[in-house]
Amino acid sequence: MTVRMVRAKIKPGKTAELEALAKEMFAAIDAAQPQGVRYASSKLADGETFVILLALDDDDHNPLLTVPAFRDFQDNLKDWIAGPPEVAELTPVGSYRLF
Repeated sequence: MTVRMVRAKIKPGKTAELEALAKEMFAAIDAAQPQGVRYASSKLADGETFVILLALDDDDHNPLLTVPAFRDFQDNLKDWIAGPPEVAELTPVGSYRLF
C-alpha cells in the first residue's frame, strides 16, 4: 500500500472554483465507487492551502484514473495551483478507518 500526502497552495481568487469542482469530482468518485483507493481533500485554516491524502492498495494501479471527472480535475489543476505541489510518501503507523 502506498500513502501519499499532497500539499498545494491555490492561486488567489481560485479557491471557491476549486472547491466547487472538487465537490463535483468527489460526487462522481462516490458514484463510481472505485475499489482499492482512499482519497480525501481538506483545506487548511489559511483558506489557500489544500492537503490531499491518497492511499492505493496497488502501487501500480490508481483506480481513480477510471473516473472521467477525476481525470478532468487533474488536467485543470494548473489553472488553480500557485506552484508545484509538495508530495510526500507517508508510512502509516496506525489508522482507524482511514488507511
